Amino acid sequence: MKFVKAFFSLAITIVMIWALETKFGDIPAIGVFLNPSTGFWQNAESKNILPAEHLKLSGLIGKVTVKYDENRIPHIFAENDHDLYYAQGYITARDRLWQMDIQTRSASGRLAEIIGPKALDIDRYHRRMGMVYGAEKGLKGMMANPATALMANAYTDGVNTYIHQLAPKDYPLEFKLLDYAPEDWKPINCIFLLKLMSETLAGGSDQFAMTNNLKQFGAKDVNDLFPDYPFNESPIIPVGTKWDFKPLPIPKPSASYLAQMTENIQTKEIKPGIGSNNWAISGSKSASGYPILANDPHLNLTFPSIWYQMQLSSPTVNVNGVSLPGAPCIIIGYNQKVSWGVTNVDADVLNWYQVKFKDNTKSEYWYNNQWNKVKKRIEVINIRGQKSISDTVLYTHHGPVVYETIGKKPKSGIENIPVGDALRWIAHDESNDIYCFYLLNRSKNYADYRNALTHFTAPAQNFIFASNDKDIAITPNGKFPLKYKEQGKYILDGSDTANDWHGWIPAGQNPTVKNPPRGFVSSANQSSTDPTYPYYINWRYEQYYRGKRINDRLSVMQKATVDSMRIMQSDNYSILAQDVLPTLLKYLDPSKMDETQLKAFNLIKKWDKHYDANSIGASIFDSWWYNFYKLVWDDKFKVKGIYLKYPSYDRTEKLLLTEPASKWYDNTYTPVKETATDIVNHAFYNAVDDLTRKHGQPGQKWQWGQVKETYINHLANLQGFGTGNFAAGGRGGVINALRENDGPSWRMVVQMGPTVKGYGIFPGGESGNPGSFYYRDMFQTWKDGKLNEMLFLNSAAENSNRVKTTLTLTN
Repeated sequence: MKFVKAFFSLAITIVMIWALETKFGDIPAIGVFLNPSTGFWQNAESKNILPAEHLKLSGLIGKVTVKYDENRIPHIFAENDHDLYYAQGYITARDRLWQMDIQTRSASGRLAEIIGPKALDIDRYHRRMGMVYGAEKGLKGMMANPATALMANAYTDGVNTYIHQLAPKDYPLEFKLLDYAPEDWKPINCIFLLKLMSETLAGGSDQFAMTNNLKQFGAKDVNDLFPDYPFNESPIIPVGTKWDFKPLPIPKPSASYLAQMTENIQTKEIKPGIGSNNWAISGSKSASGYPILANDPHLNLTFPSIWYQMQLSSPTVNVNGVSLPGAPCIIIGYNQKVSWGVTNVDADVLNWYQVKFKDNTKSEYWYNNQWNKVKKRIEVINIRGQKSISDTVLYTHHGPVVYETIGKKPKSGIENIPVGDALRWIAHDESNDIYCFYLLNRSKNYADYRNALTHFTAPAQNFIFASNDKDIAITPNGKFPLKYKEQGKYILDGSDTANDWHGWIPAGQNPTVKNPPRGFVSSANQSSTDPTYPYYINWRYEQYYRGKRINDRLSVMQKATVDSMRIMQSDNYSILAQDVLPTLLKYLDPSKMDETQLKAFNLIKKWDKHYDANSIGASIFDSWWYNFYKLVWDDKFKVKGIYLKYPSYDRTEKLLLTEPASKWYDNTYTPVKETATDIVNHAFYNAVDDLTRKHGQPGQKWQWGQVKETYINHLANLQGFGTGNFAAGGRGGVINALRENDGPSWRMVVQMGPTVKGYGIFPGGESGNPGSFYYRDMFQTWKDGKLNEMLFLNSAAENSNRVKTTLTLTN
């Protein structure tokens, strides 16, 4: 009996050891993960760091000094540009290696290698969208320029030097959790990071939905509900700006386009609210007499942050700001002569073309009155735990046919991608976008700024600028296709040469304004210009609400300071509420309300139109407008099996304010004919019911900060490594456009002057290691709407009590 018990105990022990050392599905080998010598314990970092450190790195030419401030922000001083970018790669990898790796794998369609078959659809999507194809073109452009080739190669060598120093016990935590090892960095990975940004900001499309709208409603209703210029607008380039150039001839619309717009046709969407703010005021509006520039790009908020803050200095440059982990240079920042920032233009640089194949072999397609050969690209996708697959992607002269049959397309998640259509996307073209930032980092004046912009292709950005010469400027900038009006609003006939892109708008004719009489420039992703601009860039932009509020505030601002700009970045005032709330209230009859509805009515009447965290009025208005919008449009545009685009808030506002008898108020599913009064009242009652059901009677739980879910997740959505929900103000459509986990990813204000001073913050910290104090040490400052003064050192020899550690790198 004792022998049996002993044998049984031994068997259990062996099974437990085997289980602890074995990976089951997504769960890492627990024994390996918990190992005190090699597991996650090794990722703990002390807040107390050494005041001095010295490392020998074989790839350096000279000496590099890295000074870390109190937030562990590196200030890198090198004796030459090679060593500067080598050190940038090395230092960034020390803090953000897993982030760099996973984002590169995502962009290049290689997640299934580490996650397994559940990532196959997203990998196939990225391969079929031509992300690798476009990155290969971008690599060619980058390596053809000696300056950017040196920069990319040095950065790559720096990253790899760090990787090669790592033992498995030193791997960042996520590598251990996902049970894989970092691989060597390559110059093309720097391009993948930029392509990922193109996908985020210029990879959406309404054309499939808009084409369905045209079939469902006909040209007359579509032109009414989806106008080419909004009801309300406050454009980026001030109204009345004169265009000091002779425009190129505008292409004529194709016959197929004219036919679809005149016949009585019977019958990754762009995410609204993704945007940013930037503005610059002239010295005439500032207390110092010098310009002040502000920028806060709104992107997905994650730990670690999309941005990595640093200063880069060599004999050719001394620049401060934020970089993209995985790419060299400073993307948004300043030096001692100029400052710059960016917001998204939302240019139409992604179009779909209907392809007519000769037969089921899909080896030829009809274009320009003849059959043309289809090119085939084989994409091999490796899958963890399974055999690799080979995916054949068809290419026409326009680009990849992303899903040539319905069977190739996943059943959910990418409804905006049409089947059987070829993709023409600016991200597929050869370019050298990083050279723009290389030049901006070294710019000294307006002429340098304008020259730098000529090298930027995509995603098109509103580049704002301020200088110590007291110039301010803004340029909606990128490589814009030359098109006829509305070309790309709908899916195009791919056989007609008239539907091709017809060249490019000359860079010098991109809309721009310098030192306007009003004393400021600004953008918030709204229309680039008024309708007098001779070229077509797009038919839809973000709505005017943020831009209008920014322009209203800047118009009356005098003797502004950095703090004026900081406070404005957290402004929660709603222009939408200003526009529509008085009209909405007029339709309500308090005598017909129950007790709860009457309480809500009295609260909303007194609301100050600010989406502050403690505001109850904000919660009532937000739910009311949301219900109104849905009641007006759901019965027309929520059609099973048909992917349609809803009209905008701007068009809905026009409906409410100017069309009280419109046919669009009628709910087609009911026997009665609804009026504006019916819909507004029904929406209000629904809003009160929704809030009561979720949050009880009107009171503290109705405060906006509690009603709105705001959170920051870990980049891989690992539980416990994010913030959880926290109370915060803001909303899409107000300057502080914080909603759920999208919002101000970096806030920066730069005061120009004899000594340029920058102030900035992002949510999180410099370290990507959840075990580090510097993983989220700046979150609370960001949440409170404050900024940190950015330490700018003029040389490695300059002393500052903010420097806590000095790292010396030598060969």
